[in-house]
Amino acid sequence: MTGRPRPGPGRGWLLRLVIAFAFAQGAVSMARPAVSYRALALGADETAVGVIAGVYALLPLFVAVPLGRRTDHGRCAPLLPLGVLLISGGCALSGLVSSLPAMAAWSGVMGLGHLCFVIGAQSLVARQSAPHEQDRNFGHFTIGASLGQLVGPIAAGALISGQGGALGRTSALALLVSAGVCAVALTSLWRIEHRRTTGTRPRTDGKVPVRTILGARGVPAGILISMAVLSATDILTAYLPVVGEHRSIAPATVGLLLSLRAAATIACRLVMTPLLRLLGRRALLTTSCLLAGLLCAGVALPVSVPVLAVILAVLGFCLGVGQPLSMTTVVRAAPDGARSTALALRLTGNRLGQVAAPAAAGLIAGAVGVAAPFVLLGVGLVGAAGLGLRGEGRTGPSPTGSEPADEVGTKTEPAPVGEALSDRSSRRSAPGGCPRDRHADRSPRSGG
Repeated sequence: MTGRPRPGPGRGWLLRLVIAFAFAQGAVSMARPAVSYRALALGADETAVGVIAGVYALLPLFVAVPLGRRTDHGRCAPLLPLGVLLISGGCALSGLVSSLPAMAAWSGVMGLGHLCFVIGAQSLVARQSAPHEQDRNFGHFTIGASLGQLVGPIAAGALISGQGGALGRTSALALLVSAGVCAVALTSLWRIEHRRTTGTRPRTDGKVPVRTILGARGVPAGILISMAVLSATDILTAYLPVVGEHRSIAPATVGLLLSLRAAATIACRLVMTPLLRLLGRRALLTTSCLLAGLLCAGVALPVSVPVLAVILAVLGFCLGVGQPLSMTTVVRAAPDGARSTALALRLTGNRLGQVAAPAAAGLIAGAVGVAAPFVLLGVGLVGAAGLGLRGEGRTGPSPTGSEPADEVGTKTEPAPVGEALSDRSSRRSAPGGCPRDRHADRSPRSGG
């Protein structure tokens, strides 16, 4: 038998994917606060801003799993240019329309495009990375998102200025510019998927039921942690402009604060490998979520801009852990032949959070105050810390010896996916004796 095919010479495909993701995410990160400012200029209140932010995630809820199914049995690359075109169209048309319902609709198209791009990109990373490379490659992949989140708000803040009618014009300009920025991503997507990895995917006798995927130990925890972390990032992006308006913080300063948060996230992902070696997966995930929850609640305090900058910088560092580790958790836990579907379910959970969190934030902000949603986010992140403690807690053999092989870090039966994706240390200590164990014996050597 042959080993898992390598993705080709070097990691040029990953670099180009990071560049494309940086432009696509930069456009979205530029457009999201611009949509909020344009909605405010058109007369929207805090509740309406929350509804528009929620619609961004509504349409993707219905297509995430079908797209994941399609990607499990086909190519990943076609979803990438489709996502870029939908993002660009949604950004441009959000800047051209002048009614709140139309803005909400085109915001939904933007969200659908982002979903298409992310499902294709995450599936590509999972498919073209060796098991021992997944933490590193997912971490590097999410640097693209953080780069976009770093530059996008600064660009939006530089373009958006003025009050009343001027605010409406400048926010529309920012949306049109974001459409052009996203289109640049198309230049990095040529020949990004290697055909031989497409041809060597495991074949399955039909679709793996969603219930089976969600029942795999590690998948629910990965989904819920990702939902909490992304909801925090999303509310920060959509509601910090509203907080800035109430505290008389200029849009350019708000953009710098959001970009500072993104820069700290990049710093976190650059040092994630040594952090994992130092603390371990469970401790790193739990500690980062707990600290992020406390800091999110701290945003609600009426602090000065320098103190708020420090809070957002440390918060961004903590939020940098959850997304890449939750991707690896879900991929490792997913049954054979259903990894893209599992990633799509994770994204569905993200979109559920993006629908519910802004809507809840809008209601709370309208009833209590604009700072109150950040307290709600803090509670959610503290809950995610508990999930990280429990969901990733058992990495040794199951006490019953009968758990399925798609558990994270568990290898009690010699199923190919469980062996290919389990932790190298557990493979070294696991007893042999089954012919299929040679997959597990080969992977550690390839990681040396």
